[in-house]
Amino acid sequence: MERMQEDLLSGSPYDGPHGSPWADPGTATGPDAVLAGLDPEQRAVATALHGPVCVLAGAGTGKTRAITHRIAYGVRSGVYQPQQVLAVTFTARAAGEMRGRLRQLGADGVQARTFHAAALRQLQYFWPRAVGGPVPQLLERKVQLVAEAAGRCGLRVQRTELRDLTAEIEWAKVTQTAPEDYPAAVAKSGREAPRDPAETAQVYRVYEETKTRRGNIDFEDVLLLTAAILEDRPDIADQVRSQYRHFTVDEYQDVSPLQQRLLDRWTGDSGGASLCVVGDASQTIYSFTGATPDYLLNFRGRHPEATVVKLVRDYRSTPQVVHLANGLLSQARGEAARHRLELVSQREAGPEPVYTEYEDEPTEAETTARRIKDLIAAGVRASEIAVLFRTNGQSEVYEQALADLGVPYQLKGAERFFERPEVRDAGVLLRGAARAAADPLTAGAPDLAGQVRAVLASRGFTPEPPAGSGAVRDRWESLAALVRLAEEFERTRTAEGLDTDLAAYVAELDARAAAQHAPAVEGVTLASLHAAKGLEWDAVFLVGLTEGTLPIIYAKTDEQIEEERRLLYVGVTRARKHLSLSWALSRSPGGRASRKPSRFMDGLRPGSTAPGARPGARGGRGGVEPGERSAARRVRGPVKCRVCDKALTDAVERKLRRCEDCPSTMDEALYERLRDWRAAQAKGQGVPAYVVFTDATLMAIAEDVPANRQELALISGVGAMKLDKYGAAVLSLCAGEEPEEDSDGVEDDGPVDPA
Repeated sequence: MERMQEDLLSGSPYDGPHGSPWADPGTATGPDAVLAGLDPEQRAVATALHGPVCVLAGAGTGKTRAITHRIAYGVRSGVYQPQQVLAVTFTARAAGEMRGRLRQLGADGVQARTFHAAALRQLQYFWPRAVGGPVPQLLERKVQLVAEAAGRCGLRVQRTELRDLTAEIEWAKVTQTAPEDYPAAVAKSGREAPRDPAETAQVYRVYEETKTRRGNIDFEDVLLLTAAILEDRPDIADQVRSQYRHFTVDEYQDVSPLQQRLLDRWTGDSGGASLCVVGDASQTIYSFTGATPDYLLNFRGRHPEATVVKLVRDYRSTPQVVHLANGLLSQARGEAARHRLELVSQREAGPEPVYTEYEDEPTEAETTARRIKDLIAAGVRASEIAVLFRTNGQSEVYEQALADLGVPYQLKGAERFFERPEVRDAGVLLRGAARAAADPLTAGAPDLAGQVRAVLASRGFTPEPPAGSGAVRDRWESLAALVRLAEEFERTRTAEGLDTDLAAYVAELDARAAAQHAPAVEGVTLASLHAAKGLEWDAVFLVGLTEGTLPIIYAKTDEQIEEERRLLYVGVTRARKHLSLSWALSRSPGGRASRKPSRFMDGLRPGSTAPGARPGARGGRGGVEPGERSAARRVRGPVKCRVCDKALTDAVERKLRRCEDCPSTMDEALYERLRDWRAAQAKGQGVPAYVVFTDATLMAIAEDVPANRQELALISGVGAMKLDKYGAAVLSLCAGEEPEEDSDGVEDDGPVDPA
């Protein structure tokens, strides 16, 4: 809701050429009101009411808008009955967003669910009739049962191995592979099994036997059993098809063979006549779970009469971000690459993507955190910034770096919002206050948001956040998210002329909890690239982009490598305006600089050459520069304090070459002159001050007072590009002279990144 409000006020990048995507057609009289504000391709989707329809939608092109307007147009024109429409997607969050948009468009009654939620609802309804007896109990987590099955097989499995083993069983089930067929299926697919396929097959068989004996089913069984009932009972299949006559499938590139089997049973003999699918093969990043883009790519082959619409107008990202995204895909290979979409940005120009090379991971994390803090100081909200990485294990160093600077953050994929203890506790209190005729906590509160603040104050909520980070700050952020949701809820409901009392708000919380549609927490998002799918931010930092990490070291085949490229493409297209790509040459300070930047940036970052290109060919737009220390003079061993000879690990201390507590020889007057000069440079270039030089670099210069370029080059943070750009001015200041200026009052500028 918050983004909806901002879009209406500021002109969203999703608005397209004609207006807001959230404009409420309920005040207009005809179905054509739903079409207002759609671009020509989105309008073509919305008016193609009879299937089969295939929408190939690039990142940021408004696919959800197009398909929700299609459903709403069908309902308002009388072609669809709301209760006969089923829209399915892959996450509860996406389903909740779709339902919200459909309500805004006047299409109440349309079912929008995940595959599993829709199937479970049908299974629970038809099980007594089709099978008899109570529905088997659903296993929400199968790990414990897999561990038991492994033990029965005489296998000792570590916790991390257990997760991999569970994932293998899930892959086998969604690809409809029986236990006895698993080893052959692994060999055929080229899949790198985490352990001996014969052992996995044995555990898989015992797991299935144990689960069946105890009367349990897992999430994959929900799809399998529902499809089987529809296949075995034509009467039940006919009843389902009479209920649902119009199907929409979002993220169709991510369907598994098992999901496609269920979809075929839903549509029946009509095939695709009542089916609209939406997807982008270039965003296929879940093949390890059994997802395949084949159904999307072969849709026209299965349905020659299908209407195909391509959405390529990118309303999310600036031309600079889109240019990089297109460049990534231009080097892709394989079937998905042949169907790639060339995006065309509809936004005004923004800053170029920034490429930065760092000496080690802690330096990369610390500098990224400082840049994030500067963005927040410049007015970018923390919740509109994300740090994205390939593996979850990379998050810790960024958590620490942000916490050290007092920057709030949230870890995507951690505990679900509505399952947090403080949120559950708050829900109980709010329900009690809503039921009470006169609750003393809410007495005197002027509005709904005030009532919510008053209730949550009894659990520690304050108008201002607590100092520092950790559990106390996390708890406050959760409560603050509930307050912001109350404010947004009240604004929206008031505009619609609906009730805004505490009971209505509690009902909204319950609906969101059921759909796991959590409100935004005001903090920087830390997430894996996989977890970032479907999300977007104003500023995105793609970190750890080295060979062996992206592409991941176990990506061996050509198709696995291409999926890793698509993963980076997904990361790039999450950014609306600010995009940073970085990598570190070693894991820890003083470590061997053996890492190389990801091959996917070859030909895109300046100074690199595209695969197969001539030596010396220019890369894409943007700027790249070594970070804390240039590669030509990297320290191979530990850095020691110049005063006490202690080995240094902190990035700032290593730059100064002394412990923080050891005596400083810094020329205070020179340091102030350097800061004044840096401020003038930053103002003239329109960039934050740290982009010129960080405080630590200026302090190191003021301590060493270099007399020539060679001495200046030895200072950490003065790379080759900055030496050429600022060297003369810095040396003049060190000599007590005023630096020469160009006609603009600053030295020639170019794309640089912080040291």
